[in-house]
Amino acid sequence: MTEAVQRVQSDSPWEEAFGCARAVAAGDRVLVAGTLPFNGSVLHGEGDPYEQARAAFGNALAELERFGLGAGAVVRTRMYLTHARDVDAVARAHKELFDAVRPVSTLAVVSGFVDSRVLVEVEVEAYRGATST
Repeated sequence: MTEAVQRVQSDSPWEEAFGCARAVAAGDRVLVAGTLPFNGSVLHGEGDPYEQARAAFGNALAELERFGLGAGAVVRTRMYLTHARDVDAVARAHKELFDAVRPVSTLAVVSGFVDSRVLVEVEVEAYRGATST
């Protein structure tokens, strides 16, 4: 028997424009799309990559909560930065949130985002039934 795929939307205008979901649960996997450090239309941590990473991960984790999951269920993270100089600040934010979990992780430096004030975008993948060891 195949489980239904669940999709959730947020208030992001990009989801409507692109025809995508904020998060999708398929079986034991929950995927959260690229997430920016916005609270509504307000950018959190302008000019501060550490604060932007904390805010973006906070937003992504809030989407996982809609499926009853938290940071302990995260098995993969992806971080996109506009400047290599920000790696240490973003790594510090990631470690604070995921040190006990130790998900696999990818970090890439990109040329920019749709809003030039954004320094960090993140994605998370979680596994339902995950246990930390």
